[in-house]
Amino acid sequence: MFDDLDPLLHSQVRLAIMSILIGVKTAEFSFLLENIQTTKGNLSFQLKKLKAAEYIQVNKSFRGNYPLTTCEITDKGIDAYEAYVDSISDYFKGLKKN
Repeated sequence: MFDDLDPLLHSQVRLAIMSILIGVKTAEFSFLLENIQTTKGNLSFQLKKLKAAEYIQVNKSFRGNYPLTTCEITDKGIDAYEAYVDSISDYFKGLKKN
């Protein structure tokens, strides 16, 4: 009756990352860190998981003398996110009030 939920996206921080990126397409590490309110280490770890799944691209460069990390959602990531949202919506629609 219910579709399986993508275990990669069924994590609070990874879902938050994807929810931000689906709206802005690309974001700096500092922007994600400020809006998700997690630790730098945890955010880095979760970004690596999303990158390994090819849901996002992580680009490293420099702005002046400072490192700059930007993240961009991929087409595969968009598809996975939309499928996740559709699947979880079905769970809520399946609930019936008695």
